[in-house]
Amino acid sequence: MKEFMLSLVAGWIVGVLFGWLKLPLPAPPLMRFVGALGILLGAWSIEQLKYVLLH
Repeated sequence: MKEFMLSLVAGWIVGVLFGWLKLPLPAPPLMRFVGALGILLGAWSIEQLKYVLLH
């Protein structure tokens, strides 16, 4: 849960900075979602691989 909250806060800070500086977001909305999902799946798959190899 701590990682979730840290990720949410970090994302919010980046969003605020981009909005304040009037910078365009680096990807279309759907691509941001897919990219975030890919990061989550990648981290999850590494944890699963570690579990399988070490147990």
